[in-house]
Amino acid sequence: MMVDIVCVAVAAVIIVSDLVEGRVWEDLNLHPQHYPFFFNTNPGVADECHQDPNCPYKIHLDRDACWGYESACPPGEAYSQPSCPGDARGWVNTKKEQRETFYKQADFGYVKKRRSELEVYCQPEQEVDSSLECSDHLRFCRGRNLWLDLRHLTERSDPVLYHTDVLMKGQIGGHCRVDEELLKKNTDMISFLQSWGPEMRHFQRIDKPVARQSKQCDIWVEKPAYVMKLDAIGNMYHHFCDFFNLYASLHVNSTDERAFFNDTQVLVWMTYQYRTNFAPAFTAFTENPIWNLKDVSGKRVCFREVMFPLLPRMIFGLYYNTPLIWGCEGSGLFHAFSRHMLHRLGVFGREGIVDDRVHITFLSRQTKYRQILNEAELAQNLQKNETYVVHRAVYSHQMDLHHQLRQDQWTDIFVGMHGSGLTHLLFLPDWAVVFEIYNCGDPNCYQDLARLRGIKYMTWEDSSKVTPQDEGYHPQLKGAHEKFTNYTFDVAEFQRLIEKAVKYVKGHRGWQNLQAKPHSTPGHQEL
Repeated sequence: MMVDIVCVAVAAVIIVSDLVEGRVWEDLNLHPQHYPFFFNTNPGVADECHQDPNCPYKIHLDRDACWGYESACPPGEAYSQPSCPGDARGWVNTKKEQRETFYKQADFGYVKKRRSELEVYCQPEQEVDSSLECSDHLRFCRGRNLWLDLRHLTERSDPVLYHTDVLMKGQIGGHCRVDEELLKKNTDMISFLQSWGPEMRHFQRIDKPVARQSKQCDIWVEKPAYVMKLDAIGNMYHHFCDFFNLYASLHVNSTDERAFFNDTQVLVWMTYQYRTNFAPAFTAFTENPIWNLKDVSGKRVCFREVMFPLLPRMIFGLYYNTPLIWGCEGSGLFHAFSRHMLHRLGVFGREGIVDDRVHITFLSRQTKYRQILNEAELAQNLQKNETYVVHRAVYSHQMDLHHQLRQDQWTDIFVGMHGSGLTHLLFLPDWAVVFEIYNCGDPNCYQDLARLRGIKYMTWEDSSKVTPQDEGYHPQLKGAHEKFTNYTFDVAEFQRLIEKAVKYVKGHRGWQNLQAKPHSTPGHQEL
């Protein structure tokens, strides 16, 4: 056993050291608040910065900060400080157990667990060999010098989307010693969006080392690569679950000090062209064009370094299937994801802008169902108050994502009907309130997402003061359903709830700090 442990350590060193070229800090592009965490997780890069007089990040060195998944991270220095003010409703008996459960379910404790599960599935025997490490059930994998044979895809008549039969035996592998027993044990979740089992079950040893000069490779991918299986790309809730799990995977992979770099190659596991209004979100992870399977069909593709990230519909995964304990809120992992995305997409907050008014955004639906029938009346009533700025946002598939996110940053109260557009709550300021004006019989979805992000959630409180257009009709279930109709809301009750939200916003430390900071002449007041 001791020999195996030593071999694992050597393999990890090979994966990292072989890829470090030049000064690592030159290629960093992190949110300013994240630099101390990065440098403390990567002491080698911190030393490099210390010694180089040109390193611009010295202000971030030697500060007490850690993400929370490191081997020695004092709670007071961790990024996450989740709060559990509510009742756990029988989940656990103590507040300590409640916080620990939340942290492991939905915070950097989840990352720590996945990192602790990593085992070597294909052991390199010499420096030029391949390697493969995966977490339990093959939910996350990373490898070096791996080989994919995709020549057969040219003969496939059906387009690949949510398929589990893309690869057959021997069409994925590397020149290393495969642990067949470990691999078989963990191929127990054969579902497209739950694990990499459908692909990794076919992993085999190949005869010759995989290298740039190898005749086995039609395409050699030098850049670090991410192979991704995507959920519904036209739905913000589901597609941003892809991006969130990719971000969490960067932390699982953070033993590679270049894990957060942008010069990467993304390969999406489908033959359809990747086309969606949310595509700019990928620029938070790569500066290069996105490939799909059609781009590499008929080729043998070799990866110098490749990651198979966490997936959006894993059992007990993040955030679609998270079994979230009651009473807790404020995942640092979700907070860091929000900051990372906004920074990489060049979307900035309101610091330095003179404006003490409360900005209220109506998410206006253009769909057949779940419209607020008296939306104009509700908005006009609010506009009578000069301390409010009321926006009507139509986040259509034609609107640039950057513009949508800028509007999010200029929103203090976000009002909308139940629907995937409420996923914008991930990118609201910390002091904001998301007001799901009506949850349409699905009370936990966006309430839980708001708890994960750590912002205030509200919904309609008096059912006697909301009027459905009709009982609604579900096209598949063939019966009455709250999601398939439209609603009218009592104006006075809506006003009362908005005033309740305004009180929360103005009482939040983040809002108060924003107002207290020195202000300059604004370039704009609002969008």
